[in-house]
Amino acid sequence: MQAFTDLWDAARARLAAEGSSLTLVRVQRETGVPVATLSDWRTGNHAPRDADRFLDVVRLLTRWAELPPPNVRQWIQLVEKNGETRAAKGTSAATADILWLPSMVGLGDRISEGFSAGQVEVDALCVTGQALALAVARPIQDIHAGRIRPESINVRVLMPSRDISLAFPVPVEAPESDDPLHTRWLIQRNTNANSLRTALLSLHRSHGIDVQVSFRAVPFTPMAELYLINGAEALFAYCMVSRFEETIDDTPHDVFDATTDASLQRRFNSGEAAANDTVFVEQSHLWFNSIWETVSADLSFY
Repeated sequence: MQAFTDLWDAARARLAAEGSSLTLVRVQRETGVPVATLSDWRTGNHAPRDADRFLDVVRLLTRWAELPPPNVRQWIQLVEKNGETRAAKGTSAATADILWLPSMVGLGDRISEGFSAGQVEVDALCVTGQALALAVARPIQDIHAGRIRPESINVRVLMPSRDISLAFPVPVEAPESDDPLHTRWLIQRNTNANSLRTALLSLHRSHGIDVQVSFRAVPFTPMAELYLINGAEALFAYCMVSRFEETIDDTPHDVFDATTDASLQRRFNSGEAAANDTVFVEQSHLWFNSIWETVSADLSFY
């Protein structure tokens, strides 16, 4: 039922962003499914038996999460009883893999899970590093609270060079010689990178954890963000371009910019049950290392 849990969390996060909340009672009012039943599905205590009622809830949560329409066949597989434990697990994993979660939700959950390992390895391709810095804050709190205790943490981050002409953010009209958008982006990039590095390195002093944090600059603007976690997972999200007005130093600017805030993030999980995912994870690591070891350069914060 992990897929259902992920969908519930995605709907809750989207409603929270709109100033609303997701409760068992609210779902019960919309679908007629008893609160006790919803609670059992949410916690995984019992698998659903009534496919129609279960799909009503799935469709409601999918709409609230602003996700694509659910794959009915995949969700029904969760309802059908399977005598073989391995086949049941394979169905659950396959169902979870088809879900696309809101970018911030997916990254935060998987980074937290990744930090529960003894040896933590995270490779990231970012535009500003904001999403990664926010996602890492949660497991750092868990470490200080004593809930997890990794032995080592190794984080490598690729970010655009300060010396290139960015594809975004850019003015809609021809940029001025002194581009305030580039200056603002550079401040954001450096602030997020320094925050990430400081927070992680402090774990060596406070908990004796072996921490390595490295940054390299790439000569291009990423059109997607990629996160590789512990050699087993890859998270991928497109940077969605939009046009809007941005005020900098009290001056409005008509700009094109791109973020993953409004995009869905796909999780690829390596393993025997997901051969295509395994290939994607492996190829992503090869690609990341090829960039890291060739065209990237030292990232300057000044």
